[in-house]
This record gives sequence, C-alpha cells and structure tokens, in this order.
Amino acid sequence: MTTGLMRVAAAVFLLAALTACGSRQVEGPKQYFVAFSQANNAEPYRAAQNQLMQKLFGQYKDVHLVISDAQQDNSKQIAQIETFIRQKPALLIVAPNERAPLTAVMGKAMEAGIPVICLERDIAAPNYTTYVGVDNRAIGRMAGTFIRDELRRRNGEAGGKLVEMRGLLGVEAQTERHDGALEVFNAEPDIKVVHEAVADWLQSNARERMLEILRAEPKIDVVYAHNDPMAIGAYLAAHELGREHEMFFVGIDALGGPAGGIRKVMDGVLAATFYYPLCVDKAVEIGNRILREPGFKPEKRYLLESTPVTPENAQKLYDRLTF
Repeated sequence: MTTGLMRVAAAVFLLAALTACGSRQVEGPKQYFVAFSQANNAEPYRAAQNQLMQKLFGQYKDVHLVISDAQQDNSKQIAQIETFIRQKPALLIVAPNERAPLTAVMGKAMEAGIPVICLERDIAAPNYTTYVGVDNRAIGRMAGTFIRDELRRRNGEAGGKLVEMRGLLGVEAQTERHDGALEVFNAEPDIKVVHEAVADWLQSNARERMLEILRAEPKIDVVYAHNDPMAIGAYLAAHELGREHEMFFVGIDALGGPAGGIRKVMDGVLAATFYYPLCVDKAVEIGNRILREPGFKPEKRYLLESTPVTPENAQKLYDRLTF
C-alpha cells in the first residue's frame, strides 16, 4: 500500500472511530443542565431552599444543577441570568430578588426557549412557564389574627403597642405580609404600630434596629417580623437590654433544624411563627416533568398553603420539616 493510500485509510478509520464515539455519547444518559438563580444565600430560608434543591435534584444522575447567588443585588442577578441564558440550560429556576427589575431578563429567557420556573417571589409580568409560591397576604392575616388574639389573652383586650420588622422594601412578600396583618390591626383601634423598621430580612439588621427602638420606646407589647431571623434578632436585642419578657415575638418561615423558627417556638423565644413552604419540592416535581415529559404543560400558578406554628404543634412540625 502506498503512503498516500495509507494516509487515506488512517483518516477513514479515525472518522469512523469519532463517529462511533459520538454515537455512544448520544445513546448514553442525557445530561440535563438545570440553573437556579438564587436571590441571596445569606438568609437561612434561602440556604434551606438551596440545600433541599441540591438534595432532590441530586437523586437524578442525569441532572447537573448550578446555583448562583445574587447577594440581594438586582444587577448581579440579572447578569447571572444572562450568563445562564447564553449557556442554554434545559430548565431555569429563578427566586427573584425584586419584582420589577427581574421581569425583563426572565422574559429574555422565555424568548430563548428556556422553560422558566419562578420560585416563591412573583414578578411584575408573568414572564415564566410556571410560578410556585404562597399567598403572603393570607399569611399576614394569619399572623395579625394570632397577634390580636394573643394580646387579648395576655392583656384582657385586643390592644397594645406593636413594632413591625419589615423585609426588603419592594419585595412582594414584604408588602403582602405587611398589608395582610394591617387588615387585622386596622380593625382594632387599640393596636398601635409604634415603629416600622426595615431590616432587609437579616437577623443582624433587626437586632440593630430593635436596640434603637427599645432605647426610644419605654413600652412594647409585641414584635411582628416578616421572617424568623428578624424576629430572633429583635428578641436578642430585647434580651440584651433585659426586656424580652415585656413582649412577645412573632415571625414567619418556620424552618426546621436547631436554628430555625420552629425550634425557637419550642424554646420559648418566639410565641409563634407561620410555615412558609420552601416551594422547592413542587418546583423540582414540576421541573422534572418539564424535562422528561414532552408536551407537558404545567399550570401557570401553584399556590401552597401555610400553617401556624405554636407551642402546641411545634414538635410535630419540627419532626416533619427538619431534613
């Protein structure tokens, strides 16, 4: 065989080998790239979302999950989602930092043909395949009702001075948890909201705000916080000044685990919290159907229910929700 013929034969053999290798890759398990754009990892609720998502998607060997942390920065989250869009994931899950700023970029993902699940925080326009969340206004009403009844039980009347620790302004959950509770408080003229502090969902911020409030306000009956870390931060400030027994503390989220809100109810730090589902279970369930069932069309919205957590049911819920 001449040198030229030998080179041709070698090239044909190499082409056949590459083709066979490519065929084996196509026939093997398909790898699904799932991208999760998280609003921030610092908040315990968000960390629990990440942990559960890693656990649930980790059960599937053909899923590659990547989680980004926007650190409560809208511009950073937009840039991270734009990077994901260029990488063309099989599924994009977004927990928006704020409603309006994330709307356009999530629309870009939809235009690129990427299925999008909006997780727990809604956006200004329905630029998503499906939304999984909870009725925050209903949770606010539940919290307000508990506070009204607890004030009546402790004081003999539905009256008292209340401090509200609000989450990040502009976030739907903060607005609706405020509005829902206010529906109850407005019907009770003797419940006075003496301070509204913005603590951005963070325990350290709530502690600092509460120290300032305690030094200015000689009497406080109740602290209503939009999440458990802020309620705990307010408690720590009151404890630092020896005033924690003058008032009671109510939060929202009811995470499991030794540092979560349910444990704090069991320990007497919080009078109550309200279970705010992580929404991850449903998102993974729907996401897997999107990935694996051609033609599957999820509902546009899935709303999950909340549960009050008090000393009477805290242990049962702790055992169920701690993972």
